[in-house]
Amino acid sequence: MQRNRTTGRRWSGAVVAATALLALVLAPATASAAPSTVEEAAQLVEETGRQLTALDEQVHQAELTVQAQQQVAADAERAAEEAESTLAQYEPRIRAIAQSGYTGGTRSRVAAFLGSESADDLVDQMTTLDLIADHTEGVLTEVAAAQAAAEEARASADAAGAEAAAALAALHDQQAQVQEQVDAYEADFARLSAAEQTAVTTALAGPTLTAPSAAAAVAAAPGPAAAVAVQTALAQLGDPYVWGSSGPDGFDCSGLTQYAYAAAGISLPHSSGAQSQLGTPVARADLAPGDIVYLYSPVSHVGIYVGDGKMVHARTFGQPVAVTSVDQSGYRGAVRVA
Repeated sequence: MQRNRTTGRRWSGAVVAATALLALVLAPATASAAPSTVEEAAQLVEETGRQLTALDEQVHQAELTVQAQQQVAADAERAAEEAESTLAQYEPRIRAIAQSGYTGGTRSRVAAFLGSESADDLVDQMTTLDLIADHTEGVLTEVAAAQAAAEEARASADAAGAEAAAALAALHDQQAQVQEQVDAYEADFARLSAAEQTAVTTALAGPTLTAPSAAAAVAAAPGPAAAVAVQTALAQLGDPYVWGSSGPDGFDCSGLTQYAYAAAGISLPHSSGAQSQLGTPVARADLAPGDIVYLYSPVSHVGIYVGDGKMVHARTFGQPVAVTSVDQSGYRGAVRVA
C-alpha cells in the first residue's frame, strides 16, 4: 500500500504543476496601441517576436509537464495491474475453501463430536478445526486487503489517466492558439520592408556572422559527442525557423540543440529552460565547441557554441539557422552536456 500512496502523491504533484504551468502558457499579453508609423510597426513586431519566444518556451515546458503526468498515469496503471494480479492469485485458495464445505460453525463441531471414537480423537479433531478456521480467516483477511489495494490502485490509475488526457487536450488547444499568434506575427513581419525585417531579426537574433570552419570547431570540441553535435548543428545552417520543430527540415532553438545532440546519441528535452539545467555549468571564458549557451531570464533561448565567440542557433521567425555572437545582452550562461 505504501507504493500506491507514493504514486498518489506523485500524481497529485504532477497535476498541480501541470495545471499551474498550463494556465501560464497563454496569459493575456499587455494590449498595445496600433502603430502610427513604420518605425512603431517594426518595434511592435520586434516586441511580439520576443513574446512569442517566451510563449514557445512556456509551451515546451507544458509539454514536458504533460509527459510527466502521462508517465505518472502509466506507473499508476502498472501498479493497478500488479495489485489486481496479486488479488487473482488468491482465487484458487478461496475456491479450495469453498469446495471443502468448511463453515467454521457449529455444524462442523457437531460432526466432529459424533464422528469421534474417543475423547483424544475428539480433541484432535477440534484442534484441527481450530487450525483450519485460523487459516481460513487469515486467507480471507489477506484477500480483503488485496482487494482494497487493487481498488485503490485502479481508482488512482483512472484518475491519473483522466487528468493527463485533460491536460494534453488543453495543451493542444493552447498550441493552436499560439499558432494563430505566430501566423499573425508572420503576416505583420511580411509587411515590413527588407531593411526593417533585417533590423527586427538582428534585434531578436543578433547579427549574422560568418560560420567557422566545421573542421576547426569539431577538432576543438571536448569530446566525440560534442564534436558530432557541433558538426550536425552547423550542417543545418540555412534551414528555416519553424516554431515547435526539432527537424529535420526546420527548427526552433531547443529543437536544433535537441536534434544535434540526438545525432550524438544524447537525448535532450525540447525546452531551453530544461536544457539549461543539464550537464556542468561552464564559465564564459571556458566555453568549448558543443557547449549549450542559454539566454534571457527566465531562459527562453539556446544555441550551440562553435568557437571564436560564436554560436549556431535557430532564433526567430523569418531568420534561418545561422551563426551569431554569444556576447549579447541576453547571455546568461552555458552548460556542457558531453
